[in-house]
Amino acid sequence: MKNNEELVKDLLLRLRKLNYIHSRDIPDIELYMDQVTTFMEQHLSPGKRHDEDKILTKTMINNYAKNNLLPPPVKKKYSRDHLILLAFIYYFKGFLSIGDIQVLLSPLSEKYFTEEHHELDKIYNEIVKIEKLQLVDLLKEVEARAELAGRSFKNAPEEEQDYLQLFSFVCMLSFDVYLKKQMIEQIIDEMRDAAKEGTPDKK
Repeated sequence: MKNNEELVKDLLLRLRKLNYIHSRDIPDIELYMDQVTTFMEQHLSPGKRHDEDKILTKTMINNYAKNNLLPPPVKKKYSRDHLILLAFIYYFKGFLSIGDIQVLLSPLSEKYFTEEHHELDKIYNEIVKIEKLQLVDLLKEVEARAELAGRSFKNAPEEEQDYLQLFSFVCMLSFDVYLKKQMIEQIIDEMRDAAKEGTPDKK
């Protein structure tokens, strides 16, 4: 196993290399299911934990459409807007439930999913631009937490320090994820409540 310093260097390198789908790479032509899964695999595979993991499968995509996360394909073909929504779903599904993703993406599907004006393109590009700027601060934050973890447990037996410091680092990262997930879920709950208030009662 790598020592803690080597492990952190690898983590930072992976963060710098993490890929995303560029808007310019999304085909302007409609794709069949097999072409969609191949496209997503080609562009997002660097983010996989294990080589055998699948980015998206036919079953996943069918379930997304069934659960109203994704508008149904037209004549079994998926548009550019479908691919953009699938990219958002891919990032969210790691920490949000299907129901939460539905609440979050419903306004996008209802207001901006169109074959004519490419509104989703504009939204996607703006999000990517913001996230690229955020990556610099994230790298600095991870380095700072690794340094803080490396200064912990100095009084522990030498043979136990590496594990305890690594555990400390994981705990700090986990606590950050926990807090942010709490905030995201609160926002989604507010969105869900607002949507219910705006829905007329059925009689």
